[in-house]
Amino acid sequence: MTVSITRPDNLSSDALNANLRLKDILKTLPKDCFQKDMKKAWTAVIINILMVGLGYAGIAIAPWFLLPIAWIFTGTALTGFFVIGHDCGHRSFAKRRWVNDLVGHLFMLPLLYPFHSWRVLHDKHHTHTNKMDVDNAWQPFRPELYAALPRFLQYGYQGLRGRLWWIGSIIHWAGIHFNPAKVDAKDQNKVRLSVTVVVVFAAIAFPLMMFTLGFGGVIKFWLMPWLVYHFWMSTFTLVHHTAPDIDFQEPEQWDAARAQLSGTVHCDYPMWVEGLCHHINVHVPHHLSTAIPSYNLRQAHQSLRQNWGDYLYECRFSWSLMKTITDKCHLYDPQNCYQSFREYHRQTRS
Repeated sequence: MTVSITRPDNLSSDALNANLRLKDILKTLPKDCFQKDMKKAWTAVIINILMVGLGYAGIAIAPWFLLPIAWIFTGTALTGFFVIGHDCGHRSFAKRRWVNDLVGHLFMLPLLYPFHSWRVLHDKHHTHTNKMDVDNAWQPFRPELYAALPRFLQYGYQGLRGRLWWIGSIIHWAGIHFNPAKVDAKDQNKVRLSVTVVVVFAAIAFPLMMFTLGFGGVIKFWLMPWLVYHFWMSTFTLVHHTAPDIDFQEPEQWDAARAQLSGTVHCDYPMWVEGLCHHINVHVPHHLSTAIPSYNLRQAHQSLRQNWGDYLYECRFSWSLMKTITDKCHLYDPQNCYQSFREYHRQTRS
């Protein structure tokens, strides 16, 4: 394991076989990795609800100086809600589609996430992982696009790719998930349904919270845990495919096996984060097949280590990891994967 996300010592310098296909990798995984276990799925649901309840109880009784701890715990547990909805979106939670849709909507509601909108757009990320101009998850700007932006938007982009990465999930949520035009026509009615569900929920929940808790209570019980949730969402999704030597590939050069196996990062977080978030950062097997339920990801990853260990990108979460990413991984560079803002501006001045 490495502390920061530089190229791991155990990552082979040899390129993957050009003829390798995803199905060849999937054949090496144990078949039971793909099996849904309703007992495990619903146990995770019950435990997650209890943890969120425990978090809110902590917020209710904690003295002011312990509130940040209660907010962090509750927001992390709410991230677990999102992961349950995430499994539902990939149809890996339940065997029946209507159960996946119902549970997915219910667990994303407290986060104000329109389920179908997220599901459809997230599927695009899985289909086109690390494909330049197509992938929709933390894709770096091309230098010419960045140069054409007004100065204030350049500063905004610098912040998002820099020390303000943790608000990226909020901008992504607000910017695309409430707009049916962002998806194909065949999916727009489903997106409208999910947006309507969220709007109706918010129209009921927020006045009720204001009436019972007051403005300060809304901040204390809803906003602060919600911000922690978005911190983890921004961090998880950024780390999943970002490193100074993990490239976004041009569409004509893109290779699915390479993008999903060696372009996806496995990151170890503290065990309390892993447990509350259902091990979603065991991310390589999830990108190889979204049919693998979250409770089987570690089993699948152990198999990958045995059979494909030379091609796995692994790291451990730390602040130095985030510093490396936010200092270097800014603009697209076809030769060097990324170019930092400092390098770009030095070149443009010379």
